[in-house]
Amino acid sequence: MATIRATCPTCGDVELTTNDVRVRVCLDDDRGEYSFRCPICVMTVVKPAEARTVDLLVASGVHLDTWTLPLELHERPTIGAPINHDDIIDFHDVLANDDLLTEALESLDQA
Repeated sequence: MATIRATCPTCGDVELTTNDVRVRVCLDDDRGEYSFRCPICVMTVVKPAEARTVDLLVASGVHLDTWTLPLELHERPTIGAPINHDDIIDFHDVLANDDLLTEALESLDQA
């Protein structure tokens, strides 16, 4: 099992095994990162990783996870104008007033 040297922002350089490190790569934009739990302070450390670093870690036996960006990032609203500051204030006023909130909820039932 390979020994991997990494840096904890609190404790400095630490030595890990391949089982202590995880690599994640986004399938949409090829962004990579690796994470480990510091053996000294037990905090989880996550750091960005270039493709070369990802390849080296995986080749040494580190487990690779892949993920994709949420679909919501690709959605674009097609109806209505964007929400603005006044809309948020109006919404707050409705939530703060029981009568207005009841009217708003009843109007949804009728729609």
